[in-house]
Amino acid sequence: MTGNEVSKVRGSGWVVRVVSLLESKLMKPTSENQNFTELLFSYGTLQLESVQVATFGRLLEGDSDALSGFEQVALRIEDREVIAISGRAVHTIASFTGNAADVIEGTVFHLTAEDIQYADQYEVGACRRIAVTLQSGRRAWVYVDGRSLRPGP
Repeated sequence: MTGNEVSKVRGSGWVVRVVSLLESKLMKPTSENQNFTELLFSYGTLQLESVQVATFGRLLEGDSDALSGFEQVALRIEDREVIAISGRAVHTIASFTGNAADVIEGTVFHLTAEDIQYADQYEVGACRRIAVTLQSGRRAWVYVDGRSLRPGP
């Protein structure tokens, strides 16, 4: 079934966009020689295989790590495309507490710079991508609640 056929069945424009996004990502050539220069810490829906395939066109490789000084809070999602991809209307988002005892367990994925742009497109407006140092000592990108961050000097 093509994206246009799905639209006729569902009668919704956002379905066409999701199917088109999936088709374009799945048709994207993959290479074992990709330059994975970026680390992205994920604690939420980017760990779901369906979200990885829809967002990056492949399953991601990663390993466990943790982020201190943040806690997970609920975030209601309004974007229909994101809900369609994740299957969830409520996600979690990392909120800064500054308390080292607050720890979020997750996965560090090895990505290309292009992959980071795809992740930016998937994440909703409340999310802000920042660089952090994880408990392992590695530096990685993570999406957090931008409203919980303190302004810099």
